Amino acid sequence: MTTLLDPDAVEATAPAAPAPDGATAASPPPTAAPSPWSARLVGLGRTAAALGGALVVFAVFMKAKGADPVAAYREMLSSVTSWKQVGEILIRGTPIILAALAVSVPARAGLINVGGEGQLVIGGVAAAGVALGLGDTASPVLVTVLMILAAALAGAAWSALAAVLRVYVDINESVTTLLMNYLAVDLMLYLIYDAWKDRNGSGQPATPALPVADRLPLVGQSRIHAGIVIALVLAVLVYVLFKKTSFGFRLAVVGGNPEAAHRAGLRVGLLLIGAMALGGALAGIGGYAQLAGTEFKLRPGFLVGYGYVGFLASWLARHKPLGVVGAALLLSAVVIGGDSLQLESNLPAASVNVLMGLLLLAVFGFSTKRKAVAA
Repeated sequence: MTTLLDPDAVEATAPAAPAPDGATAASPPPTAAPSPWSARLVGLGRTAAALGGALVVFAVFMKAKGADPVAAYREMLSSVTSWKQVGEILIRGTPIILAALAVSVPARAGLINVGGEGQLVIGGVAAAGVALGLGDTASPVLVTVLMILAAALAGAAWSALAAVLRVYVDINESVTTLLMNYLAVDLMLYLIYDAWKDRNGSGQPATPALPVADRLPLVGQSRIHAGIVIALVLAVLVYVLFKKTSFGFRLAVVGGNPEAAHRAGLRVGLLLIGAMALGGALAGIGGYAQLAGTEFKLRPGFLVGYGYVGFLASWLARHKPLGVVGAALLLSAVVIGGDSLQLESNLPAASVNVLMGLLLLAVFGFSTKRKAVAA
């Protein structure tokens, strides 16, 4: 039976090379392997140094634009540390967490899902369609359940189409998912400008607001809604899926070596479609959470930019489900704190995108341990 060995283990067990005089050279004493905790500390230190470097580079950018970096960072920090702003971070972070999970699940199978934006939107559209179609004819509990199911199924079907094109037509999924973002937004705009437009509203293109009974419950007297609980529970379930189930193991095998997985008898095509569909379902639920928890209606700016921030969050966490939660909330705080860059430091509104890009490049590019290459 063939076994996969660590390169260091192979080197350690290799026979000693003969000495120049023909005698066998003594094997070097074995070195103790670093403990897992020390390796984690080294990784955390490397990540912290990378984040610090990104902040320094962004400080240079702000200085070049005529802003005071120290004052700008102070304003950003103060704008996200109040309890009210913490609640806003959780509210904004809810769909971002689910959009990031929609990237993480396909990534385990080696797929790149850039379509979180469209899958969020299509989930919101499906949930709004259920609410508009049922109206007051069904109980609020039934309407809520059907809205969640419709959002998940719509997101799954929308993303699975890209996987089908990848498996059977060999069209790259990163291209199709990206283009389908625009199709989802156009479909929503068509509906809110025509068939679903609120005829009794202010005249702006939007659907009628959800009835209060169909909205997600709030936490206490705050604006934080139960969608954050849904997002956290789903993140834990995805973690369990990856670590404890055969489906998660098969996805990892396919992502590591699709050809070997095919030769081992795994149904690679179905696994790819299933991974993309599951990711789309998670994003669809994120669209429902934004609709029923925050905005209560579809409008032209519904969830604009959230899917792309989720994409960054997943890569920032290296597609680890629990790490995705922290990365999504971090980027949510950056976006909210970034408003002060425009208001207090007179920097362009797009400056926050520069900061997020630097954070991603730093953590993903410079905090990764390089492997030594033999000469």
